[in-house]
Amino acid sequence: MAGPRDRYSQDVLATDWRVPKRGRTVDVEVEPDMVLEDATNGFCGAVVAIERDLVVLEDRFGARRSYSYGPGLLLEGKPVAVRRPAVQAPKGPQRTASGSIAVRDARARVARASRIYVEGRHDAELIEKVWGDDLRIEGVAVEYLAGVDDLSAVVAEFRPDPRRRLGVLVDHLVAGSKESRIASEVARGPYGAHVLVVGHPFVDIWEAVQPERLGLDAWPTIPRTMSWKHGICAALGWPHADQADIAQAWRRILGVVRDYRDLSPELLGRVEQLIDFVTAPDEDGA
Repeated sequence: MAGPRDRYSQDVLATDWRVPKRGRTVDVEVEPDMVLEDATNGFCGAVVAIERDLVVLEDRFGARRSYSYGPGLLLEGKPVAVRRPAVQAPKGPQRTASGSIAVRDARARVARASRIYVEGRHDAELIEKVWGDDLRIEGVAVEYLAGVDDLSAVVAEFRPDPRRRLGVLVDHLVAGSKESRIASEVARGPYGAHVLVVGHPFVDIWEAVQPERLGLDAWPTIPRTMSWKHGICAALGWPHADQADIAQAWRRILGVVRDYRDLSPELLGRVEQLIDFVTAPDEDGA
């Protein structure tokens, strides 16, 4: 008879002898600050970023490593296959980048006859990034001008009327400026009742981005004798030899803009004013 320590007294097939020493791998939904360990080299760190295809760990020394979702990591010493968190339905109403309540599953409206004109491509790109969802819902197209020197002629060619309004956003619209004189001329003209020219006080739309988003206390002051964009790049130590450098600088600035909170109130109010103007019902209620 076999004694209590007889190594042949138990049937190894009665248990799952194939189970790894650390246990079987289980699926785990990754979470911020979850501490994971690389099963192959022992790197251990907390989850600091959950990206589309990768999870990023940071150890106590600040070193970071990225891992694909799936097996290969340990959680509390047990093997896990990490996966991205399921997308949770947002609580409460969603908002667009402009702060408006988002309209779910809404199709873009057929473009209105009314338009908003802005001075340049950068202005149009910034407005699209922050107000694009709202403009599509309202069916408002934004087009850019090559400056406003010929604004009266542009307005005459557009021929605004009660059902075809024109809103214009102007840079550096301050008392006594060339831009303010042009705006007054348009307002007094034959189409003045159906045109709204508003503006912000900044020399360029770049300056409407909150400087803190770029790590600045304030935008540098550039002498009038120097091209403003080139002067800004020079002051910030950015390349500015040619137009390609200026374009790259703008991409860098636009890239830090997340929503309306990253823009100056002087711009926010004027854009909202233009959208209200070109979407207001005409006298017939259309």
